[in-house]
Amino acid sequence: MKPQYNKPQQTYRKQEGIRWGIAHIYASYNNTIIHITDITGTETITKASGGMVVKADHLEGSPTAAMIAAKRAAEVVKDKGIQGLHIKIKAPGGHNGPNNPGPGAQAAIRALSRMGLKIGIIDEVTPIPHDGCRKKGGRRGRRV
Repeated sequence: MKPQYNKPQQTYRKQEGIRWGIAHIYASYNNTIIHITDITGTETITKASGGMVVKADHLEGSPTAAMIAAKRAAEVVKDKGIQGLHIKIKAPGGHNGPNNPGPGAQAAIRALSRMGLKIGIIDEVTPIPHDGCRKKGGRRGRRV
């Protein structure tokens, strides 16, 4: 006699109907910019940044500002019918910028998930130099 397994078919059906978008999060130490596009990445749905939600300039890159900006972006996205987001995190990078994202990146992801959006793939897309320009600092490096 064959054992019968309970197949959770309903959960698969729910997963099929999810509309996905991409959240491009640029997190530097001075600001956090959240730019949400459709799944192709060509059509902008909404943009929000830390500078749009706080008055003081020195608070633009803070986790609090990133959370508020992410909540604003998530409300617009949910109204447009998108239930899930793939996330691409970007730090300034390049040949002079820091390669690790600022403090607002993690706070923005948390805020997006708390707003009820499903989080898919989290990817880091910081530009990495392949021996291009010479780094600043002179021959002996930066002297502190």
